[in-house]
Amino acid sequence: MDEARQIVSDIQKGDIKPIYFLMGEEPYYIDKISDYIENTILTEEEQGFNQMLIYGRDTTIDDIVSNAKRFPMMAERQVVIVKEAQDLSRTIENLETYAENPQPTTVLVVCYKYKKIDKRKKLYKAISKTGVIFEGKKLYENQVGDWIIKNLKSKGYPISPKAAQMLVEFLGTDLGKIDNELQKLQLICPKGTTITPQIIEENIGISKDFNNFELRNAIGERDTLKAHQIINYFAQSPKDNPLVVTISLLFGFFSQLLQYHGLNDKSKGAVAKQLKISPFFVKDYAIAARNYPMKKVSAAISLIQETDVKSKGVGASNVSQGDLLKELLVKIMN
Repeated sequence: MDEARQIVSDIQKGDIKPIYFLMGEEPYYIDKISDYIENTILTEEEQGFNQMLIYGRDTTIDDIVSNAKRFPMMAERQVVIVKEAQDLSRTIENLETYAENPQPTTVLVVCYKYKKIDKRKKLYKAISKTGVIFEGKKLYENQVGDWIIKNLKSKGYPISPKAAQMLVEFLGTDLGKIDNELQKLQLICPKGTTITPQIIEENIGISKDFNNFELRNAIGERDTLKAHQIINYFAQSPKDNPLVVTISLLFGFFSQLLQYHGLNDKSKGAVAKQLKISPFFVKDYAIAARNYPMKKVSAAISLIQETDVKSKGVGASNVSQGDLLKELLVKIMN
């Protein structure tokens, strides 16, 4: 996030490089940087003759180099953007010669999504000297909540930690998908509005009371009634609450709880750092640790793994997802 902002900031200051090679597993910032260059470096009048959009599946490295070597018409620069350049992965290293001596009046943007070029090879080294290499790294699930909080804060919208966690559990780690939902909230809510679980429920359709986050807390607090209410809600709409997601989140929770038991320093800051969670949620782990000693946590992890196997049809082909979850809940909490 900071690296992407720095690239945009440098461009705004007039520090424009001849090559921007945007690569990596997370396409969100690749698109953001590419779109920014496409929309800002040239004026609308200049774009007609001096901006070219090429797709990797329809071109070759030779064609890209040929276009990049052209001189701009009635403008200081031309912009050549190569989308889906990962389709050229077999020949991408042939860009090396151009990268060593790029056309100074061309801004070549290469969007190489979901893949990376080898840092040991000449192309990477050549671009590092003459241009910019940006790697979009996939965020871990425990990092996405902070990303949501920072993203909204930068636009004048505070969000509660619980609301951010609800979004992560419902939308996963796809930043593009999350950003689309955040933009909807920004259109609906006046600037400065604190985004709460209630707002999430009303506008995105995630129940603030019946979700995996609340299920995890109910289990951690040994609140059997609430846990069964949530599971019954899940059973009524299994497509909206897939078992595989619930199992994955419960496995992660109890695995972190096992780590918690092994920590010597159980202060809020130390736990948050070691478990890679927000300090806001440390109290939930402290409560769960009192309710589930280490032996119980280990047993719960085994039970979750067994349920995962059963959910794939091994030894329980005729059992519904709801019944599997109810059986798991009884075994863990009893």
